[in-house]
This record gives sequence, C-alpha cells and structure tokens, in this order.
Amino acid sequence: MSRTLQSGRHKALTQFLIEKRKKAGLTQAEVAKKLRRYQSFVATVESGQRKIDVVELLAFAEAIGFDPRDAIKRLSSIKAD
Repeated sequence: MSRTLQSGRHKALTQFLIEKRKKAGLTQAEVAKKLRRYQSFVATVESGQRKIDVVELLAFAEAIGFDPRDAIKRLSSIKAD
C-alpha cells in the first residue's frame, strides 16, 4: 500500500473538510474550539500536512455538522493512487 499523505483521496478529503467548514460558516478557530484542539491542528489537516483517522473524521463531522458517510462516499469514487 502506498503512502496516503498527498494521495488523490487525501487531497479530496481535505477539500471536503474545507468545503463543509466554509458551508457551515465556521472558521478554523471555531472548529478547533469544538474539537478542543488548537487552530493550527485544523490548519495542518486542511493544508494536507497531516492525516486524520476515522475517529478524528467523526469528530470533525460532529464539530462541523455533516454526515461522515458523505465523506466516505466522495472518497470511494476516487481511484486509489
């Protein structure tokens, strides 16, 4: 299995998170506060410098207000690198 950081699916996930955050009208700082993390954590995830696991994806979904299954559906439509 190849590295996932900067893969097509990883890039799609970061774009998905940014899109959902902006659609919800939230700043990185507001999401970070809900996650009980620093704003820099959200920034490194959104910039693609850090991977997130499934548990973290669920936390992002709760903080931003989206169905995590939508993220999985979008990523499933992208060919693995």
